[in-house]
Amino acid sequence: MRYTLTLAAIIAGYFSLAQDASLAVRSQNAMVASRGTTSANKSRSPVFVSFASSSVRFKKEMPADIKQQTAWQISAWKGEKVHTQLVVKAEKDLANIRLVTVDLKNRQGHVIKKDNIVTGFVQYVMTDEFKNGCGKRKSTDLDSSLAADIINTELSSVKLTQNTLQPVWLSIKVPADAKAGVYTGTITVEADKKYVLNITLNVLDKKLPAPDQYKFELDLWQNPAAVARVHQVPLWSDAHFALMKKYYTMLAGAGQKAVTVSIINEPWGHQTYDDYPSLIKWTKKKNGEWSYDYSLFDKYVSFVMSCGISSRINCYSMVPWKIAFSYYDEALGKDTVFTQPIGSAAYNEFWSRMLTDFTAHLKTRNWFAKTTIAMDERPMAAMQSVIALLKSIDKDWKIALAGDYHPEIEKDIYDYCVASRWKFPDDVLKRRKSEGKISTWYTCCMEAYPNGFTFSPPDEHVFIGWYTAATEMDGYLRWAYNSWTKDPLKDSRFTSWPAGDTYQIYPGPLSSIRFEKLIEGIQDHEKINILRKEYAGSNQTGKLNELESALKSFDIKNLSATSAEEMVTKVKRLLN
Repeated sequence: MRYTLTLAAIIAGYFSLAQDASLAVRSQNAMVASRGTTSANKSRSPVFVSFASSSVRFKKEMPADIKQQTAWQISAWKGEKVHTQLVVKAEKDLANIRLVTVDLKNRQGHVIKKDNIVTGFVQYVMTDEFKNGCGKRKSTDLDSSLAADIINTELSSVKLTQNTLQPVWLSIKVPADAKAGVYTGTITVEADKKYVLNITLNVLDKKLPAPDQYKFELDLWQNPAAVARVHQVPLWSDAHFALMKKYYTMLAGAGQKAVTVSIINEPWGHQTYDDYPSLIKWTKKKNGEWSYDYSLFDKYVSFVMSCGISSRINCYSMVPWKIAFSYYDEALGKDTVFTQPIGSAAYNEFWSRMLTDFTAHLKTRNWFAKTTIAMDERPMAAMQSVIALLKSIDKDWKIALAGDYHPEIEKDIYDYCVASRWKFPDDVLKRRKSEGKISTWYTCCMEAYPNGFTFSPPDEHVFIGWYTAATEMDGYLRWAYNSWTKDPLKDSRFTSWPAGDTYQIYPGPLSSIRFEKLIEGIQDHEKINILRKEYAGSNQTGKLNELESALKSFDIKNLSATSAEEMVTKVKRLLN
């Protein structure tokens, strides 16, 4: 979203502020008008510092022609995180660029502490292009380039080579208990000299719920083994769990609802760079009986829940991409693999034993009601067979599926996520909501847009929140939160998928432009839900109709002709 002074003034026309707040904004604008923009009469400085759009991936070696803005004005709800970028361009080498923030204050003496203001130097990663989407891909056949995506909050300063550009990500987390009003402050860029930029934050008298209370159903699949590998610690060690805490807390802060659990080895046929080991140890005893060790499963699930992700436990999978179930055979003294087809008598016996034991275990932990057996893009015939088997074990087993829409099995799926080319019929969606079922959608390597590749326009992730609200589905799924490539901080390209498809955040943990924009879209979704209810309850028909009319433009096919940035910018004012 572009925050120029002109647009900010237009947006300000929609604010309903107290008199002193209006005076504060006018006073700030006057200061900006008098000193904010470089005068055409002055000689051009070899260093350029300016606020810039958060919707642009700025190229490093081709500095953009950016209109200088020394002030950023933004409105936010209490509990909301808002962001922008600033850029530094230089015609000479700069040895040390640093950022200094201060508390934001309003005229009544209320303060938003600078601890709520986070800055991160934007870094670059190798990307490619969509081309044909899924399938065998060779980097030599694709147009590869560097993409601005990594937000490195761990660096205190950076160097800048002459004739290049350094983007900086700036975010403000408005405390939930902040007082409404206009807050002002500055951010100082220390380069060849100090450049002081002005911030005006208008905190509205509206409040977002905490992320764990979001209505939006976010499901980004976690890969624990990748964390161990990139940090070079033993899998499932104390050090591994300590490192995972940071990643999962970050994910919980976006509103993640589900724990991704592998109950077999490689439920996706090893499509990731790292292994995907089972959290349950399967053993066939010498006497032919079976035992199942849930100790790691229990430890991991409890741990992820302690990070704030606790709504569901999605277990993958009875229908993996390759029918091969590993277990230890005591009689043979080695690991072996069960490969009988789905629906066969042998398959049903193999799984009936495990499911009976697993059901009892989940009930002792009081987890059964929130656990699903989850499948990913599996054929309907296989699904029908597995559904029948699960229901024969316990009629209350819940099932999750991400894939095509199948009306024949829809009523049996508790957590149903359809590919973006599908929509639930209106009557089906309404019934599912009344039954407390979850109805979401997803994108993967097949969709050019909207998507979260490292080359995707950032606002396509904001679009996701608006599209979810427009269709009245419950949320969004993406298959990989952190299934990193070999060297994820340098190269996001990986085998069969467009670059960035396998992860949304970086080792550190470090956030990304993609991830922050996804959070923005989720927050917008929450605002829309709140305003819909407010307008309907207070009979504000005009405002409700205007909002609903705006939502109608959020159809995926419209992205072929109109950018997500343009679509989002046009309607943002309706939320503030």
